[in-house]
Amino acid sequence: MTTELPSRSVVSDILGSRISWLLLLFPITVVVDVLLPGHKIWIFFLSAAALVPLAHLLSVATEQMSFHTSPTIGALLNVTFGNAGELLVGFFALRQGLDEVVKASITGSILSNLLLALGVSVLIAGVRKKTLSFNPLAARTRATLLALAGLSLILPAVYHYAAHAQGGPRERDLSFAFSSILLLTYGCALLFTLHTHSQLLAARHDEKPEQSAWTKTASLLVLVMASCAIGWVSEILAGSIEAASKRLGLSDLFVGVILVALFGNAAETLSAIRAALSERMDLSVGITLGSSTQVALFVAPALVIVSKWTGHHSMNLLFTPVEITSLVLAIAITGQIAGDGDSNWFEGVQLLAVYLMLAVIFFLIPG
Repeated sequence: MTTELPSRSVVSDILGSRISWLLLLFPITVVVDVLLPGHKIWIFFLSAAALVPLAHLLSVATEQMSFHTSPTIGALLNVTFGNAGELLVGFFALRQGLDEVVKASITGSILSNLLLALGVSVLIAGVRKKTLSFNPLAARTRATLLALAGLSLILPAVYHYAAHAQGGPRERDLSFAFSSILLLTYGCALLFTLHTHSQLLAARHDEKPEQSAWTKTASLLVLVMASCAIGWVSEILAGSIEAASKRLGLSDLFVGVILVALFGNAAETLSAIRAALSERMDLSVGITLGSSTQVALFVAPALVIVSKWTGHHSMNLLFTPVEITSLVLAIAITGQIAGDGDSNWFEGVQLLAVYLMLAVIFFLIPG
């Protein structure tokens, strides 16, 4: 007979977090959406901001739940729920027929993780300590997976322009086939990193394993509640994107790449920064590159496949030339910086400089 681990109060843990007060944005967003449905700008920013604490709560609940499972199941939980925000926002946006916004948010999520989150983490950590080390093999493995993802974006564009395709059935079939290959590859990547080569990809400095502070029942309850809340807010956000972008005079590309991605990845960015401040660069690099890998090899192809049943035409993997160029450059510079296993503050400056330049380009591109 097994007994659950002693637990602290879940409520006290949640309320004790500095980000917990932002959970008030959830009921405020729902009330504004019901009572003031015409104020799309307010609804857009409130719902986007509400995703930040909800995503953080979901990540904490997932982490607590993983303590009650095997390492493999725990890792799968993190994979499944780690990008729940991107998946749900993308799903509801697809139901609104906003394919381009969905693809832009995928681009923005990858750029935000690789350039902004990793850049800030490396910069802040480098200011406190001259150099910090991390496992170069793990970083190169993730960078290689991202290079594969970049290739999967280039090839559909090559086919589109070479075959003069106009979004026909063959192009959608190509995207569906590519998505299936990417999901299969991602499954192999999980097997590689979690089972066959887990010791080689582990952090250089072993850390004392933590114990769960919550019971299994409490962890599962918070996990389900946070997922439902994220789904609710994601639907509200998706319904306000188009009207808000028009009223703000912004292109759907900028809204998806910068604004939606910025709010959607805020929790992961904060986690990466906290890890860097604790001189745990393996964890910080793992969060940023790992999340980008999940978006590129799991979220994007999953949305392509799911789009066949959203009531609109199927989403494809044909990204705009500026998105493809930005992703390829971001993947290249991240692989160059992360490949040696050492980091310093100037590398963070370089990553941030690339992100800011890309943000300016996306802002100036006309809608």
